[in-house]
Amino acid sequence: HSFATLATGGFSTHTASVGHFDSVYIETVIIIFMFLAGANFSLHHLGIKGKLSVYWRNEEFRFYLTLCTLATLFIVAVNSYHQVYATFGQTLRTAAFQVVSIITTTGFGTADFDQWPPAVKILLVSLMFVGGCAGSTGGGIKMVRILLFFKFARLQLRNLVHPRTIGTLKFGKVKVPQEVMVAILGFLALHIGVFLFASLAVTALGVDIVTGTTAVITTLNNIGPGLNLVGPAQNFGHLPPLAKGVLSFCMLAGRLELYTVAVLLTPDFWQMARKPVWRWQMVKAPSASSSTPYRL
Repeated sequence: HSFATLATGGFSTHTASVGHFDSVYIETVIIIFMFLAGANFSLHHLGIKGKLSVYWRNEEFRFYLTLCTLATLFIVAVNSYHQVYATFGQTLRTAAFQVVSIITTTGFGTADFDQWPPAVKILLVSLMFVGGCAGSTGGGIKMVRILLFFKFARLQLRNLVHPRTIGTLKFGKVKVPQEVMVAILGFLALHIGVFLFASLAVTALGVDIVTGTTAVITTLNNIGPGLNLVGPAQNFGHLPPLAKGVLSFCMLAGRLELYTVAVLLTPDFWQMARKPVWRWQMVKAPSASSSTPYRL
């Protein structure tokens, strides 16, 4: 479980996952290290050297911490209102664990969140798309892309209200080039496109819409459990073979990054691969006075 925590893999030796232990101590330790695994490891490198202030100065980390906190508080409020658990402590414990597990794309479970209120399930499915920070072991779209997307949307809205205002998109104190924002928007469009295509393919094979769409979301973002027939208390073994093939592709595409897989599937890439590669080679000069010791 320690390996699966830091690697955000989520594999367990028990069917009930981490819930098998029913231990507050074990769950607390795993929450802490899942959270650290979902953060940028360059921050940990600086933090080990004593520069702990880099965490709070990093805008992505602040967004990451804020999102985890707000999502946990929302789930605690909704589950408390619906009296899902008998005590507040258990409500907070399960909410914090599932939020961090899903945002970091670890996929561990301590409760069957498929039985939680609909509002909570909508939030958890939305968090499945987000993923960890850039430079972490987590999958998903990544915090920095989501943060810059919201900043870009806010900038565009401000430009609509004040057309003569010249706005600048910044990440921290660094100005974000237009090419970077175009690449992020392209990645988001590609991610949504793959999600829609894979969901259509899986549901066309007879899988119900909740199971099919959440199965695609959880595999594309490398999480694990979805909802309904692929929920935390279920597995993927009953799905049709072709559906498993589609979901296997989603897992590979999500882990390798969609741009990498998209490039591999383009004809131009393979045409370039078939072209001869020219290299510079060192050859023996014909004489000591020769001025061309290299040839192509």
